[in-house]
Amino acid sequence: MNANLKKLVTAALFAALACAATMAVRIPTPGTGGYIHPGDAVVILCGVILGPGWGFLAAGIGSAMADLLGAYFLYVPITFVIKGAVAFTAGTIYQRIGKTSKSRYTAVVLGGVGDIILVAGGYFLCEVMLYGAAAAAASVPANLIQGVSGLILGVVLYPVLLAVPDVRQIANGQSKTA
Repeated sequence: MNANLKKLVTAALFAALACAATMAVRIPTPGTGGYIHPGDAVVILCGVILGPGWGFLAAGIGSAMADLLGAYFLYVPITFVIKGAVAFTAGTIYQRIGKTSKSRYTAVVLGGVGDIILVAGGYFLCEVMLYGAAAAAASVPANLIQGVSGLILGVVLYPVLLAVPDVRQIANGQSKTA
C-alpha cells in the first residue's frame, strides 16, 4: 500500500477512534454542562503516531465530530482547534525527542502535559469570551482532570498501539524525522 494512502487511512481511523472515545464514556461535570471523557488519550496519540500535521487533522476532526454528534454545536470549531493543537504539540514533541524507546515514552508523557495545558487554557480562554471569567473558571478543574486522565490513558495505550506493526512503523518513522 502506498505510504501516503496508509497514513490517510490511519488518520481516518484515528479520527473515528477520537470521536468514539470522546462519546463512549461521558462523566458529566456539575455546573458546566460539559463532561470528562477518555478521548484526550486518543488525541495525544494522534499526534504521537501520525505526526503533527496528520495528527492535528485526525484529532481535530474526530473530536469536533463528537461535539457535532453530541449537540455541542458552539464548541465544534473551538474543539477542532484546541484538540488539533494538542495533537500537533504531542506530535512535535515526539518527533523532536523520541529518538529511543525510553525517550519516546517521555515524549508521550510530555504530550500529555501539553494536553493538560492546552485543553484547560484553551477552553478557559474561549469560554471567557463566551460566558465570562467566572463561568470559564468553573470548567478548569474538570478540564485538568480530563487532561490528567488523557495523559495516563495515553501512556497505557501507547504500547498497545505499538504492538500493531503498521502503527509501530508509522510512529517510529515520525520520531526519526525532525
